[in-house]
Amino acid sequence: MFIDEALLHVKAGKGGNGIVAFRREKFVPQGGPAGGNGGRGGDVILEVDTNKNTLLDFQHRQLHQAGNGKNGGSSNKQGADGASLTLKVPPGTLVYDAESGDLLADLTGQPEHERCVVARGGRGGRGNAAFATARNQAPRFAENGEPGEERRLRLQLKLLADVGLVGFPNVGKSTLISRVSAARPKIADYPFTTLVPNLGVVRLDSWQSFVMADIPGLVEGAHEGAGLGHQFLRHVERTRVLIHLLDVSGMTGRDPVADYHTINRELAAYSPRLASLPQLVALNKVDLPGATEVAAAAREALAAEGRPVFAISAVTGEGVPALISAAAQALAQARAEAAAAEPEEAEIPVVRPGRPARAQPWSVERLGPESFVVRGKGVERLVAMTNLQHEESVRSLQRKLERMGVFDRLRAAGAQDGNTVRVGDLEFDFIEEEEHYRRLERMAMGRRARRQERETEGEP
Repeated sequence: MFIDEALLHVKAGKGGNGIVAFRREKFVPQGGPAGGNGGRGGDVILEVDTNKNTLLDFQHRQLHQAGNGKNGGSSNKQGADGASLTLKVPPGTLVYDAESGDLLADLTGQPEHERCVVARGGRGGRGNAAFATARNQAPRFAENGEPGEERRLRLQLKLLADVGLVGFPNVGKSTLISRVSAARPKIADYPFTTLVPNLGVVRLDSWQSFVMADIPGLVEGAHEGAGLGHQFLRHVERTRVLIHLLDVSGMTGRDPVADYHTINRELAAYSPRLASLPQLVALNKVDLPGATEVAAAAREALAAEGRPVFAISAVTGEGVPALISAAAQALAQARAEAAAAEPEEAEIPVVRPGRPARAQPWSVERLGPESFVVRGKGVERLVAMTNLQHEESVRSLQRKLERMGVFDRLRAAGAQDGNTVRVGDLEFDFIEEEEHYRRLERMAMGRRARRQERETEGEP
């Protein structure tokens, strides 16, 4: 089954958690922190497989997830990295972000266009050994692993072919490709026999060959969805040369010259580049009675177009070698012109998503009279990597949020003492800084008073 579009959900692996541990070897007093870091989460990678020509593998399974990193261990042991997930796609696959519509990669199969990391795994959390300083020589907190990137992707396949066959249904495109290559498409005497594009390798001799594509479904209004054209016109965009087949048998009741102009209008309406491609005109079915006169009239009418015209019979092979030889010459010239083109006119390169910048935008939104939410990937990732079970870790998070200006922006938004604030999965009560320090001072004064009282009574 030929599938040229697919939606999938990719999720990179989460980084492993760092741990809190201390050295406890014999004869090593006060060994210090020895909690290891977590392993890195696995990436999700798209890679070109030249043996594939369809996106069928993604039709019935949408979620693809890489492995998570392992947690760190004692004695400064590093956790194992998660296994990356490599998804195989056919050459010519375009990768879009389904939410933003941005193009992430154009995997044509060239050396620099054959792999793309579409979701990066999260880094491992740091163990308590990584937080040891001269002022805090025995930290009792560690860091959680970073969540992996998560994306919704839209894959779109554009067949990679050198020469494309275009024309109205039932003009003989499938017959021609079956004669000049090993492709065996369905052939019958009714329109829309071919429902999917067919590829065939045309060999001129032992060292020269090119790929030909039979594009079905082009009728008037194809660029707007009539027939099958809207679905398959994009497969013509990769080609460098077009062979335009016209039926000159006189049995269809249509004028081949009018058909020629109709198809070209559809190509131009879909993409101006298609109208500018080198085009060879093939007057097919000249073996049928009365077709010679129709072909002569069509050749005379098309002489003003300046395109090479060939009278052929795809069934008997008459005129086909001359047509294929001319197509090979036009293809060689098109390739030479493309090689001499400026870099900005070349094909779209692979865009490899990099790691997000440390300073990412965030915002404060008021949800109700007494509730606020802080949104932003950077601040949400900071909360996700905080181990909320450790008091020291929570205090470290509080200091980081203060340096980022989160509390100042909450005050500017109208947050008052006791209001609820949500950041990612964390909810906490907002406490005014002055009131918070007053509470800490009262607690400190209480501890000093109790210590003086014990000293007065002679207690240790």
